[in-house]
Amino acid sequence: PDRTSLEGKGGGTVRSTSCDLVQPGVVCRKSARRRGAWNNRRRAHAHKILTTAKPPKPKSQAQEDNRARRRTPTMIAASRRAAVAASRRAASSSRSRGRHRPLAALPSPSPSASCTSSPPPLPLRAMSSLHDPTLFPSLEEPHSGSVPPPASEDVHDDARLLRSDVRTMGALLGDAIALHHGEDVLEKVEKMRHMAKESRSVSGEQKDVDRLAPMVDFVRTLSAKELVVVSRAFAHFLGVANAAEAHHRCRRLKSDLEEEGRRGLLGALHETKRDSAAGVLARLASGADGAEKVSAKDLHASLCGQTVELVLTAHPTQVNRRTLLEKHGRVQRILNDADALRESGTPYAKGLLEDALRREIASIWQTDEVSRVKPSPQSEAERGTLVLETVVWEVLPSFLRKLDASMRDRLGEEYGLPLDARPFKFASWMGGDRDGNPNVTPDVTREVCLANRIKAAALLEKDVRELIGLISGNPPRGMDDACRFESEAMKKVRERAGTDSRAPFRAYLYPVAKKLAKTAEWAGQELARVRKKAGGEATAVAPSGVPTSGVSPEEVYLSKDELMEELLTVHRSLCDTGNAVVANGRLADVIRKVSAFGLTLVPLDVRQESDRHAEALDCITRYLGLGSYSQWDEGARVNWIVRQLQSKRPLLRQGAWDEAGSDEFFTPTARDTLGTFEMIAEQEEASLGAYVISQCTSASDILAVLLLQMDAGVEKPLRVVPLFETLDDLNGAAATMDQLFNIPAYVGSLEGRRQEVMIGYSGSAKDA
Repeated sequence: PDRTSLEGKGGGTVRSTSCDLVQPGVVCRKSARRRGAWNNRRRAHAHKILTTAKPPKPKSQAQEDNRARRRTPTMIAASRRAAVAASRRAASSSRSRGRHRPLAALPSPSPSASCTSSPPPLPLRAMSSLHDPTLFPSLEEPHSGSVPPPASEDVHDDARLLRSDVRTMGALLGDAIALHHGEDVLEKVEKMRHMAKESRSVSGEQKDVDRLAPMVDFVRTLSAKELVVVSRAFAHFLGVANAAEAHHRCRRLKSDLEEEGRRGLLGALHETKRDSAAGVLARLASGADGAEKVSAKDLHASLCGQTVELVLTAHPTQVNRRTLLEKHGRVQRILNDADALRESGTPYAKGLLEDALRREIASIWQTDEVSRVKPSPQSEAERGTLVLETVVWEVLPSFLRKLDASMRDRLGEEYGLPLDARPFKFASWMGGDRDGNPNVTPDVTREVCLANRIKAAALLEKDVRELIGLISGNPPRGMDDACRFESEAMKKVRERAGTDSRAPFRAYLYPVAKKLAKTAEWAGQELARVRKKAGGEATAVAPSGVPTSGVSPEEVYLSKDELMEELLTVHRSLCDTGNAVVANGRLADVIRKVSAFGLTLVPLDVRQESDRHAEALDCITRYLGLGSYSQWDEGARVNWIVRQLQSKRPLLRQGAWDEAGSDEFFTPTARDTLGTFEMIAEQEEASLGAYVISQCTSASDILAVLLLQMDAGVEKPLRVVPLFETLDDLNGAAATMDQLFNIPAYVGSLEGRRQEVMIGYSGSAKDA
């Protein structure tokens, strides 16, 4: 260090100035104010270290190395001219400060060091945040730094920071590649990049014929290992570039909101953007841009009554590793923090951020981006819900708070968003989509449903315990020792908390948090039971990692309505006692989470192909001696199913398909299908969402699912959703639905007389 203070054992202090490292055997100059024995020992130790240090290269050799390095291609999307200049200055300086000391001047590791082999030689480029590349380019000097922008770049271009971020991370990625694989591999990556850029400049007929031919020829010269490294280099570069672009979009949106604020607008949501919620609300409320003016009352009713369902349908090959998602998330947070420090941050704070970015990029390069174990449906579901746990869980209430503020600002204070409104809900196919996937069994769906309950209960418990810390007040009493504010809600709070409680809201919420913890334990207990039945692990473990000792369903939350009522009681009591500002804070966010996610985090949709249901009914009719369902025409099928729906007599005893002698009638796939409906009947409220029928072609396909649910004893049947995919099915979809809507037994099963239909999902190999 340039200047160091060290407390001596005898209470003295050693102060030393920066030393000059020249030739071996020459000790740095020191000036000690106190010359105790301890100081002498310290100087002797410093002398020993410095005399064993390796000498730097002669200046002429360093210059020769730098001339060679100037011929090295640059890293992805960046010029290394300034980086080479920084390395040249560091190598040739004989009076460098400690933090800029050349790597060759550092002492060699002792033989007793923990590493058994020396690390590979570092490339002579900046590997510390004290050098370029940097997150903080100078706006006044657009060509400063190791990765200068092109000469044509406008300093005031709002995308300049994006390009700077991409270049910086590209240069850091290049550092990691050169460090672990060598400069020669980096040169090949760069050559490939330059060839790709040149191919984009090709025009005319050659553009469509052979513009990629040079790249193809070059790739053929690479070894198998080089192909892997080059491919990973571009994959990771695109990954960090995507992170930079996502952050830059947030940066621009934030800038737009600030501009709206300067214009006198609210600035909660983007009121000046036509495709934003606030923009649409503003146009409809004012009748601007040719839109028909809508009254505030009608707009409010529409916003409170509509719901958008977002369904996660990812498959295992489309889900990124959780580790890399977290790393890219940290990269975006670093870029966000850098924006905050760009105007007023200290060099130390900026250096910390740049070191953090360097660590993340280096770690990304050394992290395997491919899962080496085939994902199970359970692990697929766990990865798929990551975005809900880590992002949407907090983002959704934040957005709804902004929507509430925009509605009050535009429509009037009385037209805010109710706490129990549900503009968004979520569902997932992961763990429930069994169409063409034999690995998704009834037990797999049971496991995923219980795992989702564990996550939801743990997240809600954390939020409620946060509320316990925040809501610490006690409505004050008057001079006559009587409460100035009292209400039915406050009476409920005091009944549980006790009339003498000094923190009644805390005392009311403590049992809520404990019950949520019990809910997670109960779900873990049931999960262990399912796995034991399937031959897996048998120990029930709570989210805390402690084995559970047995929790009964009476001790837990099974319906979100019970939890919602308790939270709303606290909210109403706070409002009634003059604490509305407290009630509409974090508590309102938690209530909105319960409304959106419930106790299941995300319900599962069950999806199965229509032929599987026809096969199950065919097995049942043959078992009952009624003939073959598969050989009946469409009219006969519909008439038979309608009669069964109107009858209260079950078709089969529960588990009849697994009894001895049933092999003659029930195929393995039919058993699995019937077991799926048995599983549906067992699930707690809101664990499952819809039953989607893929390859749906006729009314009997839809009626069959309704019949199988009712025969399995499903108290509240899942909504049946036909999926029309082929061209013929799409053309006949209207006639199919008209036929269903003329069947009273079916119409009576529709909740709210609403029918959900899916059309044209996926299908690169389909005709529509």
